[in-house]
Amino acid sequence: MTRTPRLLDHCVLPVPDLELVRARYQALGFTVAPQGTHPFGTINACVYFADDTFLEPLAIGAMAKVADAIEKRNVFVGRDALYRQCAGDNGFSAVVFKTDDAKADHAGFIEAGVSAGPILDFSRAFVDPSGRSGTVSFRLAFAAEPASDAAYFFTCQRIDAPAATGRAALETHRNGVTGIAGVTMTAADPLAYEAFLSTLANGPVDPANGGLSARLGKARLAVEPGNGALRLSAIHFAVSDIDATADALAAGSVRCEREAGRLTVRPAPGQGAIFTFEDRS
Repeated sequence: MTRTPRLLDHCVLPVPDLELVRARYQALGFTVAPQGTHPFGTINACVYFADDTFLEPLAIGAMAKVADAIEKRNVFVGRDALYRQCAGDNGFSAVVFKTDDAKADHAGFIEAGVSAGPILDFSRAFVDPSGRSGTVSFRLAFAAEPASDAAYFFTCQRIDAPAATGRAALETHRNGVTGIAGVTMTAADPLAYEAFLSTLANGPVDPANGGLSARLGKARLAVEPGNGALRLSAIHFAVSDIDATADALAAGSVRCEREAGRLTVRPAPGQGAIFTFEDRS
């Protein structure tokens, strides 16, 4: 049976506080959305892109609610807490995929032996840039490599979600980023993750750079040689004018390394992953 490869939805990046995120991301040339609040104690300040992907810097807003959610086996909050315990509160913890059927994904993860816990259903209030307010609901299905103490993955189904309107200003960035071109993970033995990567991507896996790579629509999810267990390492952004991106980074006093068609920015407070900006003109 032909499988339909999953599409990238967003990346989750634990942070100590959102003000630190705003300062760092604005220096990088990103437009940062207003704070979002989850019903289980976490808060975010997202960065949206024109290709319908986004970044989710995630902080703790209400520790008592977080503790209660962990007691109730909320996998999203539990895995965030595990990440912070193992890797600190400035990092890159999760990759999220789009789905129309989280229940089917959950069953598939159980069958593959990679389920990270029960499905999570939740709702939260929203106010979109046009001023319209309402409630949006989500259903999440979780996966993790059994030996992993940090990186995790989930599919996100939007239930009765209104179409995004008036978000063009939030999707326009001074650095020219139009979307996420890919995500790189590292591990001591990348080839050992072939079956896991195929399950995550719901598609074929190819050899690449001494490791493995799977396609997520126009983006790619790769695992390359590194140290220790599986870790999320880098996020790759698509830009159409690499010189304009370099100018935006310079305007924010952000140091970068430049090679043909790519700018690399190393992790810093508020930015827990390597960011690369890649010319896709």
